[in-house]
Amino acid sequence: MDVKEKIEIVKAYFREVYMEGKRITWPSRKDALKGTYIVLITVFVAALFLGIVDVGLAKFIQAILHG
Repeated sequence: MDVKEKIEIVKAYFREVYMEGKRITWPSRKDALKGTYIVLITVFVAALFLGIVDVGLAKFIQAILHG
């Protein structure tokens, strides 16, 4: 395979990437914000839950170790 063939393969690849990129449908601003809020709320709830579990387990282990 010579250099010209490799260049043509690379060109074809980027041509296909461009064509696929034209098919992308981006979410509306409203949908993107809604998804962002859902993610933020989920992360906050998970962090709160894990924080409570962490404190509870730490107190439990302290109680066991200190008798």
